Amino acid sequence: MKVKRIFLDDIRFPEMIYSPEEADGFLVVRTYDEFVNYIQKNGLPDFISFDNDLGLDKNENLAPDGYAAAKWLVYESGLDLRDLEFGVHSANPVAADQIRGLLNNYIKFQKKD
Repeated sequence: MKVKRIFLDDIRFPEMIYSPEEADGFLVVRTYDEFVNYIQKNGLPDFISFDNDLGLDKNENLAPDGYAAAKWLVYESGLDLRDLEFGVHSANPVAADQIRGLLNNYIKFQKKD
């Protein structure tokens, strides 16, 4: 079943970031792998809310982050992102700017075609 909105965050829930009306209807995914697997199986949602820092993996190593998820969308997914809407709710301002910059630039590039 395709959902319209994904919330990528290892700890928080949509209602911690968005108003109650806006928070309703998100699918919460906690890891990079869950993010990739969901989109490969179900397709691109209409909206994605990105956190960057996604904690540690099962081996206690730094897990792939939200920027890695954005890079996967751009460089590996093969999906048309022209209609993707997204937000970045990361508390890491540098990483948040990286995610926004990558996606905005790629969407702008795809819209030129």
